[in-house]
Amino acid sequence: MPTASRPAAGDTASGGSASGDSPLTLATLRWPDVEAAPRRLLVVPMGSLEQHGPHLPLDTDTRIAVAVAVRACAGRVGVGVAPPIAIGASGEHADFPGTLSIGTAALTLVLVELGRHASLHWPAMLLVNGHGGNVPAINDALELLRAEGRSCQAWHAGVRSAPPADPDADVAPFALDAHAGRVETSIMLALAPDDVRLDLAVRGDTRPLAAIMSELRAHGTRHVSPNGVLGDPAGASAAEGERLLAQLTADLDETLTALLTTPEGGRFLLLSGALQAWGGPVWG
Repeated sequence: MPTASRPAAGDTASGGSASGDSPLTLATLRWPDVEAAPRRLLVVPMGSLEQHGPHLPLDTDTRIAVAVAVRACAGRVGVGVAPPIAIGASGEHADFPGTLSIGTAALTLVLVELGRHASLHWPAMLLVNGHGGNVPAINDALELLRAEGRSCQAWHAGVRSAPPADPDADVAPFALDAHAGRVETSIMLALAPDDVRLDLAVRGDTRPLAAIMSELRAHGTRHVSPNGVLGDPAGASAAEGERLLAQLTADLDETLTALLTTPEGGRFLLLSGALQAWGGPVWG
């Protein structure tokens, strides 16, 4: 692939806004806009519609994936951002009303067909995944698409380490958690504070995922944590969420740069350096 580049402020070559900071967002454009713009990499955010405890919205994973993708792709010439795949494989949360899942087999087929069509107009596709349950489908789809000669990659959102603490904040020490705990609650406080019900935020099962994985796989999340939380939201803050978002965005930014500057970058599955707890991201 050619060398990556970012337009200066005011440059509209990316097909984004006049500020030059917005990515090429397919949902808001007309087809002539896309045809006239450079096309080097299509980014597809992926999330889920599943329970996130009593206090977070069902589309938490999708919102995080979209936010990180848009931030990391801003100003990159030839990089387009597709609308998200907002319902994924969430069988582990099926016992909670509101959760919707299409399962691994159906999601795999969706991704394969999407990749095939995207390759008609884009030389490469990157899936930006925000939900651990999507990982098996992503791996299966990429294996087939690559066997067909298509350039497809995936990046899985995951927090590798605690962000620097705010010395002026009187909060408990940061602890990484798996689902609807402090990590996701902080991020959602940064992204959509009006949609977070902190008055309903309660501690769930705080054991390490390794200790409960067999139960989760056999019986689902509700068997392990009746309130759906795997972690503890206590101490979450918008400021902490912004630091976490910055970490995730920087991680994805590195992946995008590698893909757009390294000729062989399109041949490999690129994962973030995140803790791989549930076969994928830190949270599921």
